[in-house]
Amino acid sequence: MNAKDFLRLGVPLGEARRRATDFISRFILGGGDKSRLHEEVKAIVADPSAFVDDPLRGEFAKALISARRPSSGLRPPSPAPASEGTRAEPVKYRQWGEGLEHDAVMQMEKACLLPVSVAGALMPDAHVGYGLPIGGVLATESAVIPYAVAVDIACRMKMTVLDIPVRDLERKQERLTRAIEAETRFGVGANFKHRREHEVMDADWSVSGVTKRNKDRAWSQLGTSGSGNHFVEFGLFTAHSKINDLEAGTYVALLSHSGSRGTGAAVCDHYSKLAFGRCRTSLPSELLRLAWLPLDSQEGQEYWNAMELMGRYAAANHACIHRH
Repeated sequence: MNAKDFLRLGVPLGEARRRATDFISRFILGGGDKSRLHEEVKAIVADPSAFVDDPLRGEFAKALISARRPSSGLRPPSPAPASEGTRAEPVKYRQWGEGLEHDAVMQMEKACLLPVSVAGALMPDAHVGYGLPIGGVLATESAVIPYAVAVDIACRMKMTVLDIPVRDLERKQERLTRAIEAETRFGVGANFKHRREHEVMDADWSVSGVTKRNKDRAWSQLGTSGSGNHFVEFGLFTAHSKINDLEAGTYVALLSHSGSRGTGAAVCDHYSKLAFGRCRTSLPSELLRLAWLPLDSQEGQEYWNAMELMGRYAAANHACIHRH
């Protein structure tokens, strides 16, 4: 179930929706029939007092009752209008998968409250990220959110299927290990003493002050992998049917995972701070990481051009690793 379903069933934003998400996760993990979810939620919304003592549904029911109860004899406050920084209701987003992390769903809900948000999507592997959940997609109108694009701009994976015998994966492990060590470097700040060559370094790196200042750094890190969950490894790839010109079968393949390295992080850091400054007075603190830059502003255009350059640079990193 997603925001659209909750709205249609009458589940309000805030604690009630958080408890609804928690109930759904526990219901599914407990072996509940997914096809009955709408009926279950609808019944609780219709008469929450009937479920307050239910061990599975009670917290959701109590949150609904609390949301409907006026405070100190006054009417509940109206939702904040867009002029106060957020929408009254989140824009529609689509969710694939059930039983997703509660906090990841809440991050998506909050992101869809931004006045620049148009639509969103949540993938089955979604989990908590920095502002926007990992595995979350947010479409915005005439705006870009640097922190949602992420620190490691254009982080990606690449696989090359190799024309070498499968038996070589075990027989020539030392040789394959040396090949990885020769073609990439691991660790924070890792670089090459002798610069690698790639046409991306002939691009216009003056599209922003950040990329211009970091060009030498980027060149020294071209082809490196960095740290964290980045890796390069040989393994087996099985094609169960023909893929273009590749016949079905099992092959040795090279797989890599990395992004735009230190320069990409510098781009994110610089333009995120500019976005934070623009939105600091209009966004609540929990949404500040989703601060945006208008695309018709100088900063927005600079970031967009730098982001695209970092995309080409990340692709070049993988190309260098897979070259030999």
